[in-house]
Amino acid sequence: MSENSDGIAERAVREAEYIVSTGATVRACANHFGTSKSSVHKDVAERLKEVDAELYASVRKVLDKNLSERHIRGGMATRNKYLRRKKCICARSCNNGGCGCGLHKILT
Repeated sequence: MSENSDGIAERAVREAEYIVSTGATVRACANHFGTSKSSVHKDVAERLKEVDAELYASVRKVLDKNLSERHIRGGMATRNKYLRRKKCICARSCNNGGCGCGLHKILT
């Protein structure tokens, strides 16, 4: 292996160890290491298989678990988004009650 590919292999192992130890998503891992989601995914889903098959199997389990839970996290994010908004249904810029319309309801 060349010096550059050794560095990539080491990066793939570091990312994989982080994912296994924390249960992190590819996005969270990319944010932690300051790389792109595409790079992390390619590192742990393709390159790691050639470097450390045992670690690859462990990462694959975490990635599969994260994939199976993705729809739940998406639903929770949407719910939290609307709970944070707490918009007035009168469509005015009233800050939930400042307009005096009497139509204020909080989206749940």
